[in-house]
Amino acid sequence: MEKQRVLVVDDDREIVNAIAINLLNEGYAVLKAYDGLQALDMISTQSVHLIILDVMMPKLDGLSTMLKIRTEKNIPIIILSAKSEDTDKVLGLSMGADDYVTKPFNRLELMARVKSQLRRYLSLGDVNVQARPNLLQSGGLCFDLENHTLMLDGDLVKLTAKETKIMELLMRSPGRIFPAEEIYERVWGETAYGVENTVMVHIRRIREKIEINPKEPKYLKVVWGIGYKIEKI
Repeated sequence: MEKQRVLVVDDDREIVNAIAINLLNEGYAVLKAYDGLQALDMISTQSVHLIILDVMMPKLDGLSTMLKIRTEKNIPIIILSAKSEDTDKVLGLSMGADDYVTKPFNRLELMARVKSQLRRYLSLGDVNVQARPNLLQSGGLCFDLENHTLMLDGDLVKLTAKETKIMELLMRSPGRIFPAEEIYERVWGETAYGVENTVMVHIRRIREKIEINPKEPKYLKVVWGIGYKIEKI
């Protein structure tokens, strides 16, 4: 079986080598490039399953490189950048990135994000699962309305009955903020009085199951003083 091949692109050779060592230890094949033009040449001649791409590079920067890649290929791209402002993240994601990691990065978190994107890419490919009416999707999250199951990047997430009902409720209306009282009344079927802690505990447990870093959730967000929502991705 062909190894999954990851292309690491950064003008800092020490960073490239450090990431490459971690990828090799995880069993991936690694390609290295030090600017955007080198990266495009490699992609045109070799099979690549995922790209870790720095933003600030000579000759051709990361965002411009990503735009050129996106005209032909749907390879997962994880942007690597020293910029941590939300506007920079939004820009990178809106231009076609699948994920965004800021420097300095945690090695284990980066490897978890690599695994997550590869699972999603290899299990779903270019299939638009939202076209299937019995599925609700936000990024790598996919809720099957028929079987009442939740998948994350192709892997089954084990939820309790209450957690399942909460996820179905939130994923039916991605982006909408649900107050804790409404979640409780619709999931538990009882009048809500002082239920914030009960709902919060269930939300925390769900986050631990679906988020790479529960303290910085990608999917299940809290809007302080208002409620909870599933992010539109």
